[in-house]
Amino acid sequence: MTVRTAAVLRPGDRVRYDGADHVVVALAGTSVRLRSEDGSELVVLAGHLMACPEFEVAGGGRLPEVEPSGLLEGLPARVLEKAREWERHVVEAQAGLPPGAPAGAVPRPGFDPAVTTVCERDRAKAAELGVSPRAVQERRLRYARQGLWGLVDQRAAQGSTATGRADARLVAVVRNLVDSETDASTGTRSRLIRRAVKAVEAAYGPGVVPLPGRTTFYKVIDAVVVGRHTFGSAVTRRQAANRPQGVFTPSFAARPGEQVQIDSTPIDVLVWLEDGVPARADLTIAVDVATRTICAAVLRPAGTKAVDAALLLARMLVPEPMRPGWAAALAMSASWLPHARLLGIDARMELAAARPVIVPDTIVIDGGKVFVSETFTRACERLGISVQRARPHTGTDKPIVEATFGSVNTLFCQHVAAYTAAPRSLSRQAWNPPGSARHGSSPPPTPKQSTSPASSAHPDGAASPQATPGSGSSSSARSADGSAIPATSHPTTATRSRTGSNTTAGTRPAGPTPPTRRPATTARPARPPSASRAVARHSS
Repeated sequence: MTVRTAAVLRPGDRVRYDGADHVVVALAGTSVRLRSEDGSELVVLAGHLMACPEFEVAGGGRLPEVEPSGLLEGLPARVLEKAREWERHVVEAQAGLPPGAPAGAVPRPGFDPAVTTVCERDRAKAAELGVSPRAVQERRLRYARQGLWGLVDQRAAQGSTATGRADARLVAVVRNLVDSETDASTGTRSRLIRRAVKAVEAAYGPGVVPLPGRTTFYKVIDAVVVGRHTFGSAVTRRQAANRPQGVFTPSFAARPGEQVQIDSTPIDVLVWLEDGVPARADLTIAVDVATRTICAAVLRPAGTKAVDAALLLARMLVPEPMRPGWAAALAMSASWLPHARLLGIDARMELAAARPVIVPDTIVIDGGKVFVSETFTRACERLGISVQRARPHTGTDKPIVEATFGSVNTLFCQHVAAYTAAPRSLSRQAWNPPGSARHGSSPPPTPKQSTSPASSAHPDGAASPQATPGSGSSSSARSADGSAIPATSHPTTATRSRTGSNTTAGTRPAGPTPPTRRPATTARPARPPSASRAVARHSS
């Protein structure tokens, strides 16, 4: 076969496609009909045919590669300018004239194709640029195959990865190990390195995959675990892994009551229970998706019951009455709601607060035992409310109520004195209010002797008058509102002074006062056990 100078596809040509030789039978628009050697025919698009990596016209050579213009736009300006400069030299060595030469231009001496060969022009260009003839020849051939892209410095075209030059097989093993750490106990990077080395050697054999140094290994691991919390909190790590992989679709409702989301969570504020013990209460709210209105809310001690969730439904369906001390601006009559029309429907609207009464059609719940209980489901069935259960461990199925809890935290809870997310502030303010013995604004306390083991606290909260003669009065902790918390007394602790004699805490031996580094302070009042645990839990 003769070699054609133009890359033209005609009927009768033999082409290489899909691992076999075919004959072009006919051309119709952008479609090409091919016949294989066994006589079977197929029709393919011309673009799909020529995009095949092994496509080749017999006797015509491979089609020239298309210049990746999109990649050129992402290159640095200095790299692209250097490639264009090489293009002028390569074109002159190939054709005798640089690109963009005016009509009638004459080639320079040593570059005239009529009297010199390509190799002679390569040597002349190499002598002009101060490089080897081999370098000019390689660039000329690459330019013939790839165009301007063949003259680009490929070091600048290589995209940098977060894992650097680490072997791809090692990076894949590290990623798999990081995925397996989601539900496991939190470990260290050194443990992960040991596991990665063993896994790589077990999969590919010892010494097959190059392993980086320890410092580089740490960098590879840090690049892989970005945002995964692999070596941090296990709760945060599992929550991050539980995020939906697909595009998040927000909840949508066209009218009030079409969808109401309900959930319960402990609030980040310590409250006083009836027995005088501070604890976190459970807040259960129902939020209307269409209006973002908190339809009802119930605050109960820890452990919300099913009857509390049923009570929440009942409060949603009745007006909220105005309470003593509320401002007149909170009344429904002062709001934008159609109070006059509603008053004709229900007389209770006359003294109602500005909270709309929304009857839900569908309630979205999670798998909490309070909401899946028979009490709650029967109440919804009695009221004609459909119950839609969210997927397990998928907070995005009810994002409105979850976001509302976050707003309650930032707009209300953090401004309360007993906010548990600030344990240091809680220990200094809630337990040491202004005017107490340990508050900074009060005068320095006078040294007191330790109390006797016999001193105790009455069950009703009053300090016991039984104390050792000569000892100070029993102290009690106070909350932010000034109410006293009885402090249990502690036995006298024997200490040793600088003089070597045994003394009781808070007393001083006879004779000259020995030098001390710290001033004596009063014994800190004991806290109730539950409050101490709550503060310690949040401080950790």
